[in-house]
Amino acid sequence: MDLLSHLQLGLSTAATFDNLLYCFVGVTLGTLIGVLPGLGPVPTIAMLLPLTFGMSPDTAMIMLAGIFYGAQYGGSTSAILVNLPGESSSVITAIEGHQLARQGKAGKALAVAAIGSFVAGTIAAVFIALFAPPLAEMAIRFGAPEYFSLMLCGLVAAVLLANGSLLHGFGMMVLGLLLGLVGTDVNSGIQRFTFGVGELADGVGFVVVAMGLFGLGEIMANLDRQEAGHRPASQVGGLWLSRDDMRRTAGPILRGTLFGSILGILPGGGALLSSFAAYSVEKKISPNRRQFGHGALEGVAAPEAANNAGAQTSFIPMLTLGIPSNPVMALMISAMMIQGIQPGPSVMIDRPELFWGVIASMWIGNVMLLVLNLPMIGLWVKLIAVPYLRLYPAILMLCAVGVFSISSSTFDLYLMAGFGALGYVFAKLELEAAPLLLGLLLGPMMEEYLRRSLLLSGGDIAILFTRPVSATLLAVAAVGTVIVMLPAIKQRRSKVFME
Repeated sequence: MDLLSHLQLGLSTAATFDNLLYCFVGVTLGTLIGVLPGLGPVPTIAMLLPLTFGMSPDTAMIMLAGIFYGAQYGGSTSAILVNLPGESSSVITAIEGHQLARQGKAGKALAVAAIGSFVAGTIAAVFIALFAPPLAEMAIRFGAPEYFSLMLCGLVAAVLLANGSLLHGFGMMVLGLLLGLVGTDVNSGIQRFTFGVGELADGVGFVVVAMGLFGLGEIMANLDRQEAGHRPASQVGGLWLSRDDMRRTAGPILRGTLFGSILGILPGGGALLSSFAAYSVEKKISPNRRQFGHGALEGVAAPEAANNAGAQTSFIPMLTLGIPSNPVMALMISAMMIQGIQPGPSVMIDRPELFWGVIASMWIGNVMLLVLNLPMIGLWVKLIAVPYLRLYPAILMLCAVGVFSISSSTFDLYLMAGFGALGYVFAKLELEAAPLLLGLLLGPMMEEYLRRSLLLSGGDIAILFTRPVSATLLAVAAVGTVIVMLPAIKQRRSKVFME
């Protein structure tokens, strides 16, 4: 089948009534959790995983995907109106967007953000359709050594591109790998690191950890920040863009889309990194560079296009390799496993309607988001004004219901509470939790692929270094670590991720 036939299959899958309905539900929920500071796609998707049991795989993935890229749209709304980014990738948008809001131009900033997000999301979907199939075909030829090295390379890249200290990042990754070892060894049947607790025989639940670290932990951190003094801009202003506004923002939107489409594939913080990169470039090359810091439309257009393109291209390694590039993609892999689908390159061959249906739904979802966001700005403004003290009890209840509905185990509720406290400690110590979550998901798979590699080689670890692709991936991980540790690069990295 050629590309057009694939896209026709995807559109026919995405355009069914159920899929259109759940796509709309997903992008609406995504916008809502993006608008409200303190929420995010990770705990939201984790809470909704039990609901996907009764859905078809393509419907479930379309809805969850809509939540993720819809949150990028919503995150810019609170960043512009309240100077509180709903998503980390919208941090840079707040710099120029809130200045425009203070000048009574919030409507223009929101319009630029919505249009930039729509253009970037549409182009990024084309990017996925073009480049995902060749990558999947290449991945089919991978053996156990190549997959182990690829996962290790992805984990290292996630640490190198994560916020904070490299030492802290590697420590969190190792902690995640160790948590992944808890449970029963599938080969020997021996329980490991369960300390006699029977509920841990099946391992530490991925959703439990995600809900604790990113749900409960974020609630406690937000309550500690005392953000009650923030209020949305009183005057939103008109949404209409002049010809000059469109001319000024066209270039930044396209450049931001390019940054996001490329950098979004990287593990760790592709959407965040691309938004910072796009803003930095526009600040240097824009003819209106003197307006930066005082309300420049280019400073809204470029990062918003970049983070939305980055969010969508982060699906490429998940769909083609079965490798998550961020915690949301890790949850998407869990959703596929719940449906009995093994993530990886075989998905495109065995379940083409799922693969291409998700891609096609991104075009439909972006149209829905454009129509949804601009006319409903008044509603979003009212929602932002709701005090967080009134929101967090409902979030807490949903987290508890979501975890309990998966396993019907009160032990998991206690475990979630424990990881919630740990998440709060991580937030206070400024430790990035994403490497831990990725290590927890990839750890058992890496162990399995390493064992297969050693069986193939008769116990010789050299198989990882003598196979060309495996050796190249390990070399990339090692060289990347050395380069990032160089003083000049280390200093620049700290500056880029400094909020």
